[in-house]
Amino acid sequence: MNSPTHYPLLLFALSCIVLWLSARIGWSLRKRQIALDAELREDFGFILAATLTLLGLIIGFSFSMATSRYDQRKNYEEAEANAIGTEYVRADLLPPADAATVHALLRDYLDQRVLFYMAGDGQELQQINARTAQLQTELWTAIRAPALAQPTPVMALVVSGMNDVLNSQGYTQAGYWNRIPTAAWGLMAMIAIGCNLLVGYGSRSAKAGYKLFPILPIIVSIAFMLIADIDSPRRGIIRVSPQNLIGLAESLPPPSGIRMQTATGLN
Repeated sequence: MNSPTHYPLLLFALSCIVLWLSARIGWSLRKRQIALDAELREDFGFILAATLTLLGLIIGFSFSMATSRYDQRKNYEEAEANAIGTEYVRADLLPPADAATVHALLRDYLDQRVLFYMAGDGQELQQINARTAQLQTELWTAIRAPALAQPTPVMALVVSGMNDVLNSQGYTQAGYWNRIPTAAWGLMAMIAIGCNLLVGYGSRSAKAGYKLFPILPIIVSIAFMLIADIDSPRRGIIRVSPQNLIGLAESLPPPSGIRMQTATGLN
């Protein structure tokens, strides 16, 4: 079962409820205690400020982790496009029949990589991954025979390019699996709950408390939602767009068969 952190809007709602209840519980505990004198209230203010500062640091640290992973996924998308485009050009070094086969397979493979970035979790993604694995096998098979038949430095260049294509997909998949650790989310949640307990406990009047209690939970919940949104490759609003792969697909020349048919039609 997926964690609530995989669903930013759900995480926002749960955080608001839990943190607001924490502030209410703190206020309930406050009503049962003797009023804080001036000295204790000053010490309490220091503790509350330190706790809120720690919460801000943890949120900032987690936000930095999420953005670094997002940038990493963008870099991997760019690397995939470069690897596929380079191998498409290097395939011209193969014999004509093998080159045409590799070009066709790379086009199909490129379409699957675009779909990978645009798909959500579920059966569609499983089908894309299965088709991608099949195409990888076919691509390697397509270059293995000519490479073994002519083990030259030129063929080694083609094999190296195909290796980059296959490796780039693995790096991308690893980047999509690389999420903020559950322990970091748990630490943020505990500190946020503690902060709201202290805010509720330190409230001097019920009227002021009812007006101010929702503020901190909403602000913290928005921060949690933003972090989860950036860290969720498929369910968030902020997602990696396969713009480099799409641009590559649009820039590739048409297959040789299409070029020949076009030329024949013009004549």
